[in-house]
Amino acid sequence: MEKMGERSMRRHEALLTVINLYIIVFTVPFFYSPLTMRDSASIVRQISLGCSEGGKTFEFDEQHDRTKPIRTWFQESTDGLVLFIVFYSQACRWSRCLGCNLPSTCSQFPVNYRDILKQIDAVIADPEVQEKRWNVRKLIVSNNGSILDQTTFSSTALIYLVLQANLHFPNLSVFSIETRVEYVEVEELEFLARAIGEGDSPTELELAVGFEAFDDRIRNDVMKKGLSKRVFETFVEKVARYRFRLKCYLMQKPVPGMTDEEGVRDIHDAIDYLSTLSKTCTAADEPPVRIGIHVNPTYAAKGTLLEKALRNGTYAPPNLHDVARAVLYAEGSPLSVFIGLSDEDLAIPNGSFIRAGDEEILKELEAFNRTQNYNLLRAITT
Repeated sequence: MEKMGERSMRRHEALLTVINLYIIVFTVPFFYSPLTMRDSASIVRQISLGCSEGGKTFEFDEQHDRTKPIRTWFQESTDGLVLFIVFYSQACRWSRCLGCNLPSTCSQFPVNYRDILKQIDAVIADPEVQEKRWNVRKLIVSNNGSILDQTTFSSTALIYLVLQANLHFPNLSVFSIETRVEYVEVEELEFLARAIGEGDSPTELELAVGFEAFDDRIRNDVMKKGLSKRVFETFVEKVARYRFRLKCYLMQKPVPGMTDEEGVRDIHDAIDYLSTLSKTCTAADEPPVRIGIHVNPTYAAKGTLLEKALRNGTYAPPNLHDVARAVLYAEGSPLSVFIGLSDEDLAIPNGSFIRAGDEEILKELEAFNRTQNYNLLRAITT
C-alpha cells in the first residue's frame, strides 16, 4: 500500500510539472510571437513553391472547420487498439513529393494554436473515443506533414496533446509522431519522452518518418523526397541513442515507369537495409533499434503527376497480391510490419490499389496487421 501511495504521489507531482510547463508555454504567445508576418508570408511562398516544383495542381482546403481535425479513426495492430489522428494545420513546407496530395487536406496559411487546442478537445470529447479510451494502446498523431515542424504545428498544442493523452488514455503504450527528419531536435524529444512517460502506464515515444523507397534515384530524383541515406542513418543513430522506436513509411511502386516486379524488389531491398540498420546503429551490448515498416501501396492521387501518368497509361497502382509478396519477405527479420490499406478517399477514379474482388484479400491483410502471421501472406501469394 505504501509503495502504491508513493507511486501515485510521484505520478501526481510529475503531472503537475507537465501542467506548469504547459502553462508557461501557453502564455508565451500573449507576449511573444516567434514568427513575424514576413516569416509567415515566406512559409506560404515556400509551400507554394514546393507544390509548383512537384507539379501539383490541387487546391488547399481553406473551407475546413479549423476547430476540427481532418480525420480520426481506429485500427488494430500488434500494439493493440490504435487511435490515428490527423490534425488540420498549415500544409507541409516541403510539399513537392511526386505522388503526394496530402497538403490538399490542409491550409496554405497558419492555423492558430487555439484552434488546434480545440481540435484536441474535439477528439477527446468524441463519444467513440470516450468509449474506447481505456483500450487505446497506441496513439498516432499527424498533420499530413510534420508534427515537429514548429512553424506549421504549434508547440503549445503538442504539449497540450501529451497532457490530454496522459489524462485520458491510461493504458497507452506507444505515442507515435509523424515528422520529416529535419525537424527532429534531441532536446525536444527528451522532454516529450519524459512527459509521455509520466502517464499511468509505461509509454514509449515513436518517430514515424517517410523513407518511401530504397533506391536513391527513385526517392530523391524522381519522388523528390529530399532525404539521403547518410542523413537518414544519422537520424537512426540519434533515435537509437535514446531508445526511441522508429517507424518507416515505404511506398510500393511509387513512380511512373516502375514495373510491378521492380516495386516488389524495392520493398525487399528496403527490408534488408532497415534490418541491417536496426542492428548496426547500436552498441554491441545493446538491443537493436526497434524499427517498424508501414508499407503503403501507392494510389494515383488527384492533382499530382501520378494522376496524369494514370490517365496517359504510364502508371498503374500495385495489386494486393504483389503487396503480400513484397511484405512476406520480412518474415524472420527484426522488423514489425503494417500494411496501409486505405487510399484516404484521395485517389482518383480507378486510381486506387483496391480493386473489385479484393474484399477477401483485404480481410487477410487486415488480419496480418493484427497478428504478424506470415502464413496469411503465404496463402495469398500461392
